[in-house]
Amino acid sequence: MSDARDHKQKMQQVQAQHRKKVSEAVDPGRGLVLINTGKGKGKSSAAFGVVIRALGWGHKVAVVQFIKGKWKTGERRFFEERDLVTWHTMGEGFTWDTQDRERDIAAATAAFDKARDLMSSGDYDLVVLDEINIALRYEYLSVDAVIEGLKARSDRTSVFLTGRDAPQALRDYADLVTEMTEEKHPFQAGIKAQRGVDF
Repeated sequence: MSDARDHKQKMQQVQAQHRKKVSEAVDPGRGLVLINTGKGKGKSSAAFGVVIRALGWGHKVAVVQFIKGKWKTGERRFFEERDLVTWHTMGEGFTWDTQDRERDIAAATAAFDKARDLMSSGDYDLVVLDEINIALRYEYLSVDAVIEGLKARSDRTSVFLTGRDAPQALRDYADLVTEMTEEKHPFQAGIKAQRGVDF
């Protein structure tokens, strides 16, 4: 019986501490900047989970894909078929597909120009910049230009940036940074990407 009583007291303390933190938290009066990065899988998948959450609240959402090009993914099919999200796939594919740095820079620049328009328009609650960190890693875009674009966003708009190797300056500017860590991946065991799980 004392174990149950001790557990109840402990949980009441945890609850009180949590309620105190919540009561002290403030609304920033602006959208947030969120980053999913790291070598682990699920960076874009988690961002699309937030897209669904935003849509559940009736928010307006836009997505700009920087690298994936014509590659068909389940999330893209889902959102395009239902006309729920403003969707722009601007990349020409993975960087090793084009093998043309100037074309990759031009594609990334066009994608970020579109993203800047969406972020500053005041029309969107959430804008996802999918795989933009890859464009930054290969220096197709400058980190300073991306941060300036984020600073110029509408107060209404939160922005989610995905992709490996988010630069430190971008991490420093963001409100939330999640580093995905890979422990195990089926591809390392020779298993090909699975439709509906991997894309």
